[in-house]
Amino acid sequence: MAEITAALVKQLRDMTSSPMMECKKALVEAEGDIEKAVDILRTMGVAKAVKRAGRDTNEGTIATFISPDGKTGAILELSCETDFVGTNPQFTGFAGDLAAVVAESNPATLEELKAAKLGDETVDEAITDKIHNIGENMRVLRFQRVEATNGALASYIHLGGKLADIVTFEFNKPETAESQDFKNFAHDVAMQVAAAAPVAARREDVPQDIVDHELSIYKAQAAESGKPEAIQEKMAYGRLEKYYKEYVLTEQAFVKDPDMTISEYAKLLSKKVDDEVKIVSFVRFAFGEE
Repeated sequence: MAEITAALVKQLRDMTSSPMMECKKALVEAEGDIEKAVDILRTMGVAKAVKRAGRDTNEGTIATFISPDGKTGAILELSCETDFVGTNPQFTGFAGDLAAVVAESNPATLEELKAAKLGDETVDEAITDKIHNIGENMRVLRFQRVEATNGALASYIHLGGKLADIVTFEFNKPETAESQDFKNFAHDVAMQVAAAAPVAARREDVPQDIVDHELSIYKAQAAESGKPEAIQEKMAYGRLEKYYKEYVLTEQAFVKDPDMTISEYAKLLSKKVDDEVKIVSFVRFAFGEE
């Protein structure tokens, strides 16, 4: 059993906004396992919110790149030692160059990315040169390439490069991508992903382990009510529906117009451009996130 320290209790309190004594009780019951303690607090109905546990990280930035035709993109996280360098245009511009290499070269691993060409040298050589030039160590933490086969991509960068995402859209007519209505819509959806932190674009894309975990919490909460099992089942699935509305992108309320869901916004846009526009998926990076 892990030691229940004051720091651990505070970490759980910061994650869940729950009372200090309840956090301590949950940690004792969970034998020091903070993730189990979160579930215990949620089952008790004490946890008001659950935030990701923070971890100490270096400074740095997240960059995105989308090709001129909107079909290929990449998102990349690059670390450095200080915030001063992390916001320096020379550093952030270099991160953007590396994201472009990811989009164009499609490396499967970090080693493949290092071996890819950036101008007349390899990425590894370019990073070494940049380290000598700027005077701080830096490294690529992660990256992901994205394609839109039958549609287009849109990106959004927030918090000075500490949060970014790329959203993939599908539609039928190539000219839809050039429509200002679509561009406004795509920007709004990419901004929504950054602001509302959905777990999936569509309900069917929510990982099954997440669904199972959430449902187990809701069933445990319902059992506390003492109501008949049939009622408990309805209560649990009713709460799962609320989870989908909060964490599935297309079912979330649009942050700029809460009376409309993102799915409803997509339908309005589809009518305007006379084309069926679908939100397919997204990639969201928050700096320092596991």
